[in-house]
Amino acid sequence: MAGDARICLGQIGAPHGVRGEVRLRSFTSDPQAIANYGPLETEDGRVLEIKSLRPAKDHFVAQLLGVADREAAERLTNVRLYVPRERLPEPEADEFYHADLVGLAAVDAAGNRVGSVIAIHNFGAGDLIEIQPQNGGKTELIPFDAAHVPVVDVAGGKLVVVPSPLAGEGGEAKPSRVRGRAEQNSKAAPLTRTTAGSRRHRSTLSRKGRG
Repeated sequence: MAGDARICLGQIGAPHGVRGEVRLRSFTSDPQAIANYGPLETEDGRVLEIKSLRPAKDHFVAQLLGVADREAAERLTNVRLYVPRERLPEPEADEFYHADLVGLAAVDAAGNRVGSVIAIHNFGAGDLIEIQPQNGGKTELIPFDAAHVPVVDVAGGKLVVVPSPLAGEGGEAKPSRVRGRAEQNSKAAPLTRTTAGSRRHRSTLSRKGRG
């Protein structure tokens, strides 16, 4: 993976009040830990630092250094916050950063490429990897567990899907088995990490289930 890769840890929402506070959604495993990573970067390279953070109903209210009024806070609406990949701890066994999974080749047990990972989702019942078939067509959502994805080789740029859910008879791509559900949840919060067995924590990792 590129050395300048960044991980999205949160997203700023609408202003809160008139003193520069903003609503903030955290994507870290411990949501409040977003304040512990030091200065955060925006997509366009600006640096923002969380001065204070307090919980609200379904988000946090944050005060950012240098943001002192509502007008300044409004300019940050919908801005995503990142940290360099190298600033994050190495994942434990069977844990993977979403940014490390996206872009991997999906291969079958024989090593034949069947597609590539384009996204990670979680709609409440565990992590799903979204794969674009090699020959085009509809994408496929596959449970991210040991039964469906027995091998993940980030260094080698691939993961193994067994049996391949993408190849139908004659090599034709099969339609997604859960595509309808994905479309219904298309407005779900963008996740950068989820923990197996937890439907409440959002974070920057996926942990493979046992299947």
